[in-house]
Amino acid sequence: MARSSASSTGEVLRAHCAAIAKEEAVLREGGGKAGHERQRKMGRLPVRERFSHLLDKDSSFFEIGLWAAYKMYDEWGKIPAAGVVAGIGNVAGVPCMVIANDATVKAGAFFPQTTKKVIRAQRIAFECSLPIIYLVDSAGVFLPMQDEIFPDEDDFGRIFRNNSVISAAGIPQFAAIMGNCVAGGAYLPVLCDKILMTKGSGLYLAGPSLVKAAIGQIVDAEELGGAQMHAEISGTVDFFEKDDPSCLKRLRSLVALLPEAEVPGRARPEPARRGEGAPKPAKDTNTVYDLISFDGQKNYDVRELLATIIDANSMNEYKADYGKTIVTAYARINGRPVGIVANQRLQVRTRKEGIQMGGVIYSDSADKAARFVMDCNQTGLPIIFFQDVTGFMVGRDAEQSGIIRSGAKLVNAVSNSTVPKITVVVGGSFGAGNYAMCGKAYDPRFIVAWPTARYAVMGAAQASDTVFSILARARERGDKKATQEELEELRARVKQSYEEQTDIRYGAARGWLDAIIQPHETRDVLIRLLEYVSRPTPHARFHTGVIQV
Repeated sequence: MARSSASSTGEVLRAHCAAIAKEEAVLREGGGKAGHERQRKMGRLPVRERFSHLLDKDSSFFEIGLWAAYKMYDEWGKIPAAGVVAGIGNVAGVPCMVIANDATVKAGAFFPQTTKKVIRAQRIAFECSLPIIYLVDSAGVFLPMQDEIFPDEDDFGRIFRNNSVISAAGIPQFAAIMGNCVAGGAYLPVLCDKILMTKGSGLYLAGPSLVKAAIGQIVDAEELGGAQMHAEISGTVDFFEKDDPSCLKRLRSLVALLPEAEVPGRARPEPARRGEGAPKPAKDTNTVYDLISFDGQKNYDVRELLATIIDANSMNEYKADYGKTIVTAYARINGRPVGIVANQRLQVRTRKEGIQMGGVIYSDSADKAARFVMDCNQTGLPIIFFQDVTGFMVGRDAEQSGIIRSGAKLVNAVSNSTVPKITVVVGGSFGAGNYAMCGKAYDPRFIVAWPTARYAVMGAAQASDTVFSILARARERGDKKATQEELEELRARVKQSYEEQTDIRYGAARGWLDAIIQPHETRDVLIRLLEYVSRPTPHARFHTGVIQV
C-alpha cells in the first residue's frame, strides 16, 4: 500500500510538472502565428528565430523571466513573457546575456514587468561579467501604463543608467536595432559599445507623426531615423546590415573578437566536464518525483534530494549533529566545489531541544547556518540554498532560546555574503524563512524554483485562520456586526486568495524568481549557473566607458 501511494504521489507531481512545461511552450510562442506572419511580411524574423541564428548550435540556453507578466495585465490582453526574451547562451563560444524584444507581443512595447525583467537581466550580466547583446525591436513604453513604467528608480530610465554603469565596468554591450527603436528607448543602443542596424528599421526620439505635431515638420521615417541615414549622415550606427540574418552573423563575428577575460591572481574557472568522464550524482535525478509531494506535506530527508544533484561521494556535512533542521555541507557539482544550505524536512531529535519539526528554523540551526555562510565567504565558496521552509520557530521556548537573535545573525550573514549565491526553491518559502534562506531580497545571483514551490508570508490555512480569529474577536467586542456565516465566507475568500498568490506562477510573473525549472533538471541547471557565477566579477572605476563622439 505504501509503495502504491508513493507511486501515485509521484505521478501527480510528474503530471503537474508536465502541465507547467506545456504552459511554457505556449508562452514561448509569443504573439502566435499571426504575430510571426506580421514579422515576416516586414522582412523580419520572429524573436526566437533570431536566437537560433545568433546562438551556437546545440548550445544550452538558460532563459530567465519566461513567466513575467503572467495573468497580470488581462485588461490589455495576454502579454507572454512580458514581450521580451532574455537569457544566457553561447555566442561564438562566449557565454552572453541576450535581451530581445518580441515585436509579436504588443509591438514589443514595455509594460512594468518588461522593464523589471530587463533590469534583472542586466544585473545578472553585471554580476557574472557577461557580455550583453540587445536585439531591439520595440514601440517603446506602453502609453496607457506610462505612470507605472516611466519615472521610478526601478523603471524604464534605470535601464539606460545601467547601460552606462555596465560600460564603465568594462563589460561589452552590443545593440542590434532590428525594427523600431523610438523615444527614450533610443538611448539604449547609443549607450552600447557597438551598434548594428538593419535596413527598414527606425531609430528616433520622436516618430514622423509626433514631429509633425510638435514642430510642424513633415518628414518620412527613413529620412528622420532610418538605418542608412544613421550610417551615412548622423554617424550613430557602426554597422549597416541588409537584413536580420546578416545582422546576426555580424554580431557573432564581433563577439568572437572579444579577448578572454583575465583577472590577475585568479585562475580561470574550468569549463564544465561532459560525457563519459564527467562526475555523476549518487542517485538518478528522476527519483526526486518519488521523494517529494505536490502538496508539500510529505516529509523527506533533504540528503536524499541532494544525492540527485551533487557529485557522488563528494558531500562533507558540516556540524551534522547540531542544528539538524538545516543541513549545511561542502560538496561538488560536476567537479566544482560549493557550499550547501538546505532545509531538512524530516522531524529530528536533538539532545538539547528534543523533537524539532522539519522545515522550521530553530535557534541552533540558524546559528549553524550563519557560521557556515561566514566560513564559505572565508574560503570563497559559492553557496547554494535549497528552500523548503515554513519559517522560524515560534512560542515561549523559542523566544527564550533567543530565536530573534539567532535569526538576525543568519540574516546578517546572508546579507553581507560576498560569494556568489544561488537559491533553489523546492517547496515552501514562507515568512522570514524566505529571507534567511536567501530569498530574492538578498541578492542571489540566480533564483529558480520547482513547480511545487510556494511563496507567501504564511500558508493559506494559517492566513485564513488568523484573519478569522481577528475578526471573530472584533465581533465579540461589538466592533463589527458580522454573522458567523459572513465570517466563514471571509475565511474561505482569504484562503482562496492566498492559494492563488502562493502558486509559483504568481511569483514568477512578478519577477520574484528567474525561472521555473523541472525537478529532474536541477543538477544540469546548477552546472550551467555555476559556470556563469564563477566568472571574474567586474571592478568598476569612475570613467565614462565607450560614448558616441
